Amino acid sequence: MTGLADLPPLREVIAKHGLSASKSLGQNFLLDSQLLDRIARVAGDLEGQRVYEVGPGPGGLTRALLRAGATVTAVERDRRCLPALAELGEASGGRLRVIEGDALGIDEKAEAGDGAHIVANLPYNVGTVLLVRWLESTAWPPFWSSLSLMFQKEVAERIVAKPGSDAYGRLAVLAQWRAEPTIALNVHRSAFVPPPKVMSAVVHIVPKVMPQGVDPARLSALTGAAFGQRRKMLRQSLKGTPGALDALAALGIATERRPETLSVDEFVALARALS
Repeated sequence: MTGLADLPPLREVIAKHGLSASKSLGQNFLLDSQLLDRIARVAGDLEGQRVYEVGPGPGGLTRALLRAGATVTAVERDRRCLPALAELGEASGGRLRVIEGDALGIDEKAEAGDGAHIVANLPYNVGTVLLVRWLESTAWPPFWSSLSLMFQKEVAERIVAKPGSDAYGRLAVLAQWRAEPTIALNVHRSAFVPPPKVMSAVVHIVPKVMPQGVDPARLSALTGAAFGQRRKMLRQSLKGTPGALDALAALGIATERRPETLSVDEFVALARALS
């Protein structure tokens, strides 16, 4: 049986199956095996670990994850890529399972199991939606052990942004209040086929202890209201949130402040007061 080491280069696989990146699906293929191995290593030692991958495409990152020793469950919406992934699955000796479908409709915990690492070159058009879903989980610690995700660099900077910066907003609060996000790797646009118009980065997120007395749904709604009108004072952006103005007063947070000046801890305290 053909093993991973015997597989043809990814460019040949793409040519053989007549594949091209679909703009409507937000696809951009990575072909550099050394770069893909570096991305796989962001998640740590994957030997014997379970990995959940979204949008494997022709299987470049999937190969790297398998080379690292992981067992991979991959969700792919593009039927054109399934034959190439089937060949990769055969070469992996049963360590790759491919699910045809839309990642937004998948029960990841049921498919990947508790403790899985999520590693993905996320399609640009669904990346942030999936991240927010994984961050808003009511169960904490979550089913995933870590997230290692490729985003447009602008989105990556929003995830790790600090208060007062232009990039700081709802995504930063949701990512940082009970997890630790870092930018692990910058990826030049020229590494992709076709090259996107923007630079990319891999963000690594590890869950940490959740603050007590905070309803995740409340924090999500609170940040949505606050940053929905980010240039306005809190007294304006939160006036439609029941109890918010009284809670601000009780916490000593001036209503004249703008949401981008509040720290993550201040948002957590406000959400706790409203929970």
